[in-house]
Amino acid sequence: MPKIDTKKIIESNKIILFDAECKLCSAWCNFIIKHDKKLCFKLCSVQSSKGQAILKYFNYPTDSFKTMLYIEKSMCTVQSDAFIDVVIQLGWPWRMAKILRIIPKRVRNWAYDRIAFNRYALFGKYDYCLIPNADYDQHYL
Repeated sequence: MPKIDTKKIIESNKIILFDAECKLCSAWCNFIIKHDKKLCFKLCSVQSSKGQAILKYFNYPTDSFKTMLYIEKSMCTVQSDAFIDVVIQLGWPWRMAKILRIIPKRVRNWAYDRIAFNRYALFGKYDYCLIPNADYDQHYL
């Protein structure tokens, strides 16, 4: 298997790293695919070899996934900041999510974590990673 040039991948893409076993995360990816008309983002599952390499690059655990990671210009954001950073780039009306930044970050992240830590219980979990539909290949790393 060829070595993954993680630095090149993170420098040249806007990446949303997600848990492919999580039904909520998969729904999030479907939302991105539907609304990312300009193909700004590349989706990457944390279970993939590229996802694992990106997690290692940013010193995140590779065996437990507690937050979505958003990488842009080699910078990594997580939790509510990652969510807001992504959504505001989807155009109108999603750009209005910027107003969420008036809520203190600690409060936003507390709410984000309540959902993230309970996402399997609330939304379910796949016993396997879903294979993306070939029609959506351009959305994935």
